[in-house]
Amino acid sequence: MKPLIIFFVLLLILIIPGYSIDVQNDPIIAKIDSGLIQLVSIQKKIVHIHPLLKEFHPIAVSNKDQLYIYDYDTLINQYNFIKKSSPPFKLIEGIRASFPLSVYDNKPSCVVSSDIFDSLNEIVLIFHEFIHCSQANTVEYKIKGNLAIHQQAMKNSDYMWEINHPFPYSDTLFIKYYDEFLNALKENNEDKIHESRQHLKTHLNNIDYEYMIWQEWKEGLARYIENRIKRELGLEENFYGREKPFHRITFYYGGEAFIDYMFKRNTNLVSDLEILYDQIYSP
Repeated sequence: MKPLIIFFVLLLILIIPGYSIDVQNDPIIAKIDSGLIQLVSIQKKIVHIHPLLKEFHPIAVSNKDQLYIYDYDTLINQYNFIKKSSPPFKLIEGIRASFPLSVYDNKPSCVVSSDIFDSLNEIVLIFHEFIHCSQANTVEYKIKGNLAIHQQAMKNSDYMWEINHPFPYSDTLFIKYYDEFLNALKENNEDKIHESRQHLKTHLNNIDYEYMIWQEWKEGLARYIENRIKRELGLEENFYGREKPFHRITFYYGGEAFIDYMFKRNTNLVSDLEILYDQIYSP
């Protein structure tokens, strides 16, 4: 019996230290704990959709200028509270993001506001951010390091280039070619898809083309998996970005459609993120 007793003692030591009396009495904790139990339960229903959904990542929940940081314990198959911390910088209200969390060993983490647990539709967005965590933990930095747009941005200390890059969304020929690309995907027309991609690569300068590809790969994959989950759970899918005028989220929509097209043609791409990027890049 002694080994069993030792096991439970060690388990209690792992779980309890993070919960001070102050935190135990914090009403937001109960809401987060309940939401994370639901998240783990949902994962069992949707894990077959993509290999990346097998992984859980750190979650930092923002509430009243505090971060409640949780991480997944594979031994007991649940999230444990790690600590409460001030955020590394001011977070926007209603944040849904993924980035290396400086207050938690720079681990790629899902950072969300506490209202994400108010509906199933919002909880699904955690899985969207999990895909970005997986990208960061695998090939993202390798790919990004070879991009001229990233190299240029780092020289200029522009750490928000993924959001703020001044892409020529209103350029007439870009609109024409990207519109043709989206229509070709709807028609499942391989020749027109190839032709429109070639036009885009020829017309856009290298920096802008890299930006388009990066968004299609990074956000398109996350959107693809998000919508697969929503279909599985009977929720309304997210098609934001398909409207005109075109903008950054257009690439989320176009990237999802392109990735869906490629996955159906080559199932090997599903589990190899780097080759998927290369296929999106090549017209």
